[in-house]
Amino acid sequence: MSGASEAPASSPPTAATPFDERAATWDADPAKVARALAVAAAIRSRVPTDRAMRVLEYGCGTGLLGFALQPHCGCITLADSSSGMLATLQGKIAASGASNLQALQLDLVSDPLPTERYDLICSLMTFHHIADTARLLRDLYTLLDSPGHLCVADLDAEDGSFHGPGFTGHQGFARAALAGEAQEAGFHDIGFSTVFHISKPDSAGQTDFPIFLMVARK
Repeated sequence: MSGASEAPASSPPTAATPFDERAATWDADPAKVARALAVAAAIRSRVPTDRAMRVLEYGCGTGLLGFALQPHCGCITLADSSSGMLATLQGKIAASGASNLQALQLDLVSDPLPTERYDLICSLMTFHHIADTARLLRDLYTLLDSPGHLCVADLDAEDGSFHGPGFTGHQGFARAALAGEAQEAGFHDIGFSTVFHISKPDSAGQTDFPIFLMVARK
């Protein structure tokens, strides 16, 4: 997964992952920056934000989405399982001087749930890396205060061209199926909108990949 004061790792160090190796150059891709800004704008158009709001971004990577939300929210916890991504993130937080961002190493597949609770939980391009999304939704429901909002941005169902051969995660999501899992986890007022498109013109199959934003309430 890839996916904010300094928090101790909640699990022991693991072998380097592809996300660790890509962390240093992650923000150099203009499409990733544009995607994060588009998702942040879509979240703010659907969820009232203020400087008292406690936010968790799960699967934050280098924090592009969290940084886009930072001026509009209170304390934002940026959580990821990749030590490489978090190292890059820590450098960005220090350089920014932002006092309301904190990094947290967290993998909800294997780590216990944090004790903190949040008003908004958001995730960008993380769900398709998680095998058991139904369990993840239940965990995120627990981490939300009531009332609270969950905002998940990810790929619509696709033909496998996005990652290519060998990828073992989800090939995007059928919106109705993901909404069903969210409803079973306890969420209500579940809605979807298309907020971005990723273009891969050199793909041998599908070349346009819509990104949805699912907004749900607790």
